[in-house]
Amino acid sequence: MNPEENSTELSMEEAEIALSEQQLVRREKLLKLQAEGRDPFAAVRWNHSHHSSFIKQNFEALENQDVSIAGRIMSFRDIGKASFIDLQDKEGRIQVYLNAEGLGAEEYAHVKSWDMGDIIGVEGYVFKTRRGEISVHAKRMELLTKALEPLPEKYHGLRDPEQRYRRRYLDLVMNSQVMETFKKRTIIIKAFRDYLDNVGYLEVETPVLSTIASGAAARPFVTKSNALNLQLYLRIATELYLKRCIVGGMERVYEIGKNFRNEGIDIRHNPEFTMIELYQAYADYNDMMELCENLCASAALKACGSTKVNYQGTELEFAAPWRRLSMMDAVREYGKIDFSSVKNDEEARELAKKHGLVEELKKKLEDCSKGDILNAAFEKFAEKELIQPTFILDYPADISPLTKQKPGDPSMTERFEAFVYGRELANAYSELNDPIVQMDRFNQQAKERELGDDEAYMLDEDFVSSLEVGMPPTGGMGIGMDRLIMFLTDSYSIRDVILFPTMKPVQ
Repeated sequence: MNPEENSTELSMEEAEIALSEQQLVRREKLLKLQAEGRDPFAAVRWNHSHHSSFIKQNFEALENQDVSIAGRIMSFRDIGKASFIDLQDKEGRIQVYLNAEGLGAEEYAHVKSWDMGDIIGVEGYVFKTRRGEISVHAKRMELLTKALEPLPEKYHGLRDPEQRYRRRYLDLVMNSQVMETFKKRTIIIKAFRDYLDNVGYLEVETPVLSTIASGAAARPFVTKSNALNLQLYLRIATELYLKRCIVGGMERVYEIGKNFRNEGIDIRHNPEFTMIELYQAYADYNDMMELCENLCASAALKACGSTKVNYQGTELEFAAPWRRLSMMDAVREYGKIDFSSVKNDEEARELAKKHGLVEELKKKLEDCSKGDILNAAFEKFAEKELIQPTFILDYPADISPLTKQKPGDPSMTERFEAFVYGRELANAYSELNDPIVQMDRFNQQAKERELGDDEAYMLDEDFVSSLEVGMPPTGGMGIGMDRLIMFLTDSYSIRDVILFPTMKPVQ
């Protein structure tokens, strides 16, 4: 075993040279192995019987029993007549004890030429060392894959965030916490599926490519079908197709999948991200609030063992009930602005000037409505204050084109967004099902696009046609799965919970 960890005091330049030398040494070893008829890449399979954590958890039943394990060499300690290997598999690490007596002198000498990072198979029996460590005493070992590149040395590891994201495979090998994060990701998504399946929802799949990008206010990715000679868009939301399923009589549907938005990249946004959207006939946004609470609490319990989780030093409680607050009340509480007395758009524009909201607006002040300015005030003053899970209710109709109006107040809609730690987590409506009003809303959005808002909704005439067939009263909701996973794994950036986040190519 070559000591590859003695480079802690090398300069970066010297470390790069040493790395290249180690790569050459490993390739020479590979050629030697192949010449000896021991090609490690010729191995087809290894019939392993147990994983590391199972052996440790069931030591009493397995003591002195033969097992077969496989994994990666993470350390090798040669003490002369015997050696110890730390072997890492998908569940953790276990120590392997080997000596000439157990393997034979020739084979023991061969094994000692292996390197850290090599993938091996081990057959042996389970025992405890004199120091009490559960181990496998090797009787047979095989090199299954030769690692031609050394692992990052253990003192400095793989710490550069960009390198961690670009080389996630190394990040998973070297950082057990990263592996746990992605195991939890699977648990969280499965918790959502289990809950919805148990209450009668049907999981469906809808198109990723479409001739219209709608269902959200976002900028799409554009592509082209050569076969159809047609411009297509990657979906920005699954909403309009899922509502078509409700029209068709499915009553309760959901889809967990990728959406694509051609927008900025930061700690909360990645162009490709995972959402769940779900729709329930004969329900409204109050039903969606209850469902949101139950889904998130269930996921927290299964992934973390509690509805209370620590995120970046703050304890978050996901158990119901979450706080409910209207958008207007939130602006009054956190921004000290009372929009209830604002009679028209012109008065709202004066408020925008007075409270420094002009720069927050997505279009020219003279084109903004009272609803646009209320929303800008909420985003500036209130959003960052919503740390514990909170529902913000009753959004303006002019920024909610797919939502039913609030009974008694046509300027507002039955819509909520859920916020955690100052970040939007979910968006839900009592869905608009009047095709005439929906067409009017789409036409208004078309005017917004003409004014330069390239995130305004596109007109989907086929969707309006589906509403003419008849969609029952429906509650719908979308939840950003990546953001929820960030909260439940205490991950600072969305890139920490996406296995292979979008990265600019290395120049």
